[in-house]
Amino acid sequence: MTTFHDGVMNHPQAILELLTRKGALAYAGEGISQIEHAWQCGQLARAAGASQSLQLASWLHDLGHLMGEPEGTPTLQGVDDRHEHRGATLLEAVWGPGVAEPVRLHVQAKRYLVAIQPGYLERLSPDSVRSLALQGGAMGPQECLAFQSAPYALDAQKLRAWDEAGKRPQWFARDVPHAVNELRALMDLVHFLPA
Repeated sequence: MTTFHDGVMNHPQAILELLTRKGALAYAGEGISQIEHAWQCGQLARAAGASQSLQLASWLHDLGHLMGEPEGTPTLQGVDDRHEHRGATLLEAVWGPGVAEPVRLHVQAKRYLVAIQPGYLERLSPDSVRSLALQGGAMGPQECLAFQSAPYALDAQKLRAWDEAGKRPQWFARDVPHAVNELRALMDLVHFLPA
């Protein structure tokens, strides 16, 4: 088994093992599991014609939730687990910024879209609304300008849309091994940065 230390995995196989081991965890009151959400987001990205790097980011954007030993739903405990930063740091070391930065920015993309799109807040799931409050709420004008200039801001907004849409009960691959094999095949297509 590939191992990781201090929450940092240095190989795609370790990420697959983590998702296989912890993917059955509930996705915070959405009626689906973490791996179901990951798979759905990946499918939506592929259907939209996203680059392979952005498809991989979509699959793995919530990986930070699975790192460490989570107990329960962080938002219900009033905790922002900053999963986007943990996940992006890991992904940066393995695949670089094309995968990591949309992940790092997907929470900021939610804050941005709430600020600029009328009605966006009302379309968020209950857990996304809870986490929004913990993550700083809607962006102010200066934050919006700074976000717009980030190199991967558009990719992060696309990922955000798939993140919100990828919470459909009873939509999943044939089984977990099939989903993991799909992810493995995609990982093989995205340039890996060896340690």
